[in-house]
Amino acid sequence: MASNPRAKASAQRLLIAADVGGTHARLALVGIAADGHVEILQHEKYACAAFAGLADIVEAFRRAAGAESVDEIAMACAGFVVEGEVVNENLPWLVSVPQLRERLRSTHLAVVNDFKALAYAVADARDALVTLQRGVATDGTLPSVAIGPGTGLGSAVCIPQRGAMVVLATEAGHAQLTPGSELELDLLREFRRSEAYVKTEHALSGPGLVNLHRALARLHGVAPVFDTPAAISTAAHRGDATALDTVRVFCGWLGSVVGDLVLGYGAFGGVHLAGGVLPQLGDLLADSDFLARFLDKGPMRAALERVPVRLVEHGQLGITGAAIWYLQHTGE
Repeated sequence: MASNPRAKASAQRLLIAADVGGTHARLALVGIAADGHVEILQHEKYACAAFAGLADIVEAFRRAAGAESVDEIAMACAGFVVEGEVVNENLPWLVSVPQLRERLRSTHLAVVNDFKALAYAVADARDALVTLQRGVATDGTLPSVAIGPGTGLGSAVCIPQRGAMVVLATEAGHAQLTPGSELELDLLREFRRSEAYVKTEHALSGPGLVNLHRALARLHGVAPVFDTPAAISTAAHRGDATALDTVRVFCGWLGSVVGDLVLGYGAFGGVHLAGGVLPQLGDLLADSDFLARFLDKGPMRAALERVPVRLVEHGQLGITGAAIWYLQHTGE
């Protein structure tokens, strides 16, 4: 993406913001205006597996953006930070905050959970959303949840508080996968042939879409046809019956899990769906059993019908959210 020299020159402050998932890292040079407005000046996407570590990606971006002197760095990473290290089995390398600060010569480097960052951006960018269920407009006092399948299954809860917002990062993707139909029970049995503990993202993520396809093939006594999420979604759009079966199961199961999250967290203020998988599915999500399964919660159906459900399509929200979070948590 070409840079914007005029915007760069007018920015009061520059920082590098990153959205780091298990497959891709998206980095941007961000300009901060005097009123705190965040503007992406230059944006690049990198394949994580092509680099020996996260610091190498940041250095490559610094060179590409001519931003070698920018030392404020906000990183949204999949996983959570424990004693300076990001814990996430989906990242291809260890991410150590102290080591990154030393390698990148930055004392102003901070890391936040990727869906926590996304939650900040969603609150700031309503026009980046496509509505799946309109629900009932709220007064902004109810909690909401952001969730999305990518390399894993990320989730965060947004809790309004005294005109501000508290965001709680969760590890919902590591909760135990719960079946809601006979077919899902059969699929869970298939998963348990190789996994003693079957977490939710084993089925509801990019790799999970492939796991579902393979398990369905075993149940039907046929060989699996596709080996990547992109191949499955592309074939489903073409009308391939095997791929469509996989996508239908995926979307329905996801709807059930999201409904459980809303009930579990009391997130009746709204659902923001994100992640790398759902935009690939497009209309297949809207035409699936997602909403029916989301609402299929017995006596709580009426309450869930009031919950707005929106699909996040803006690919740079993670970056924007990382910058917004950084500005709010550095005392600036």
